[in-house]
Amino acid sequence: MSDVVYDRREVRRARYAVAAVFAVHGAVTGSFATRVPWIQEHASVGAGQLGLALAFPALGASVAMPLAGRVSHRFGARNALRGLIALWTLSLILPSLAPNLWALCGALFVYGASAGMADVAMNALGVEIENRLGRSIMSGLHGLWSAGALVGSAAGTLAAHLGSDARLHHALAAAVLTVLGLAACTWVLDIQPADDEEPPPRFALPPKSALLIGAVGFCAVFAEGASLDWSAVYLRDRLDSSAGLAAACTTGFTLTMAIARLVGDKVVDRFGSVYTVRVGGVLAALGGLLVVVAGHPAVAMAGFALMGLGIAVVVPLCFAAAGRSGPNPSLAIAGVATITYTSGLVAPSAIGGLAQATSLTASFGLVTVLACGLVAFAGVLRAGDRDRPKLSAETAAATSPRA
Repeated sequence: MSDVVYDRREVRRARYAVAAVFAVHGAVTGSFATRVPWIQEHASVGAGQLGLALAFPALGASVAMPLAGRVSHRFGARNALRGLIALWTLSLILPSLAPNLWALCGALFVYGASAGMADVAMNALGVEIENRLGRSIMSGLHGLWSAGALVGSAAGTLAAHLGSDARLHHALAAAVLTVLGLAACTWVLDIQPADDEEPPPRFALPPKSALLIGAVGFCAVFAEGASLDWSAVYLRDRLDSSAGLAAACTTGFTLTMAIARLVGDKVVDRFGSVYTVRVGGVLAALGGLLVVVAGHPAVAMAGFALMGLGIAVVVPLCFAAAGRSGPNPSLAIAGVATITYTSGLVAPSAIGGLAQATSLTASFGLVTVLACGLVAFAGVLRAGDRDRPKLSAETAAATSPRA
């Protein structure tokens, strides 16, 4: 990668630009999630068929993510992100157009592939900006992704409440988000490969470092997926809560994660990645234990909130550590992303299968055990705490508190 020096203003502006891209990426996810019932009815698929179709985004992402590094090498970081974020926002239109199961599977495969490639590209740029600033920003970037998802969900909820056709809703949302995403890409860093730098392979196994870092991300995303999809069911079935209170538990979990990510960078800068994740693992395990032993909805809600607080910064720190773990950041980030996407895919079904075989309480016992894994294996994120390189005078200005 070419060693271009950027002044303080350019690096600061690039930070805000990438933050906007993260928010746009999240808004697409939120916009899609709220209209899944409409899409299911339009495609005339049952619950089982919908479950099959919803596996295709993760499949598409896993196949396509290793290609992101090659796209960035070919076109440069700015142009690659511009193209990939536009592909992602426009792919929002496809699922609502699907008339049947197989068309829906194909649409969701493309949707997931574009999501995964854009995800790798924007995280790689986020790590590069973090390195140039000399302080943590990845947690905040992922917090803005969560904020974008909440905004997209709110807009989708309103559209569904008004009875809007999802094809029209998603076409309008895609148009707005595409414009916003392309505008933000104008100010990201235009990182170009060095003249003698070999292009990354089209497909390659993740490096060993990415597998270890990804295992930490797997534990966190498993807890996240289980909590998002099953917290409301847990309160309703296990603790006989009202539908409104059960839904509030899921919302509270999401808000806790978003807020923790937005403020997480200050904690990471002060205590380091390893210590932060270990403490987070303790909080998540304590939260899981509260959920397991809860005899009252308030106790379970407190447990889910603690889990959200504990796992919030883990995935951003995994991406940051992967981006510093070897000579090919995009390949390492793609490897970690593939593992975390897989965790998000298997967690809901694994919780359901274990609940059917034993109980929902036992399922969250598994989540608690995995949260303990964050404490045990946080040391592999030490790459995120390495000494910062010496900066030129121009770049050093970018590390001032004003940036």
